[in-house]
Amino acid sequence: TGQAMADGGDGSLDLLHELEPLTEHQVEVHDPLFRKIKASYFSNQTDAFIEMAKASGLALLTTTERNPMETTSLGTGELILDAFRKGFKNINLFIGGSATNDGGIGMAQALGFSFLDKDQNRLRPIGKNLSNIQSLRSTPLAAQIANLNIRLLYDVNNPFYGKTGAAQVYAPQKGARPAMVTQLDQGLQHLASCFTQTRGITIDQIPGAGAAGGIGGGMVALFGAQLISGIQFFLQQFDLAEKIKQADIVISGEGRLDAQSLQGKVVGGILQLCRQHQKPLIIVCGQSTLALPVAGIQTVKSIMDHAPSVEIAMQEAAHFLQAIGSQLAFPTSFK
Repeated sequence: TGQAMADGGDGSLDLLHELEPLTEHQVEVHDPLFRKIKASYFSNQTDAFIEMAKASGLALLTTTERNPMETTSLGTGELILDAFRKGFKNINLFIGGSATNDGGIGMAQALGFSFLDKDQNRLRPIGKNLSNIQSLRSTPLAAQIANLNIRLLYDVNNPFYGKTGAAQVYAPQKGARPAMVTQLDQGLQHLASCFTQTRGITIDQIPGAGAAGGIGGGMVALFGAQLISGIQFFLQQFDLAEKIKQADIVISGEGRLDAQSLQGKVVGGILQLCRQHQKPLIIVCGQSTLALPVAGIQTVKSIMDHAPSVEIAMQEAAHFLQAIGSQLAFPTSFK
């Protein structure tokens, strides 16, 4: 029995359509590099469902455009603002797949906050300006947004900054070189200190605060948002615990499998349930750097064990997945 699954990252909204019909709202917003684009969010009668990747996602940039020093989460804030203006009181924001490391200041600027330097000049809400923030200014709009019920569904549980924080772990895949990673991490640490001084809120080690380049922590500090594990949300929605309980063996997948995959991603949530119900788990992935053995994982099958290059692996993924499927179904036929 197959079941599509998401964890708060890209594709989460598509999966929600399996649960209930949703209404689409298209909005003109700014992409991660401040270019105007059209992005959509969805709603039912009471809730708005917003996917950060639609407005501020890594997939919106070419490889050469990736640079978390220069990218912003402004567009995601503009989606939230539109939902607020249309009267939605419950905002569900899926924050995976971001191109940003701005601590949420871009999103917050769209929602009524300004971030000022030592001369009281308004700063551009991008990663490289985090260390320059000396004060915050808010408008009545910010207070109104704080009255909303905002839930952030995250797919990684990293803290705001530090060795396992947003910049150190995820900024490199968003285009940051080592010196940039250090600067961004210091910027997030500075921003956390600003939040403590101006808002009286300490977010440093909250699990998920480092998700989406610090969006998690920023939204908690500025708008009282609630952080929720995306995979746990979907596991409950689809009653996956009962389905796994009835299974003999479970197969799940991941693009790049590493230690972080077990910290809030789909395979991590599936693995927890498999351990709980003593079911063997097979993981099929594009590439794996996960150190094995891991309790509960029976085997890992990687496309890169078969493909001669990443390019061919991506171009012919279906072919390689079919071959892996045949190996799993008929292991004695492959020596």
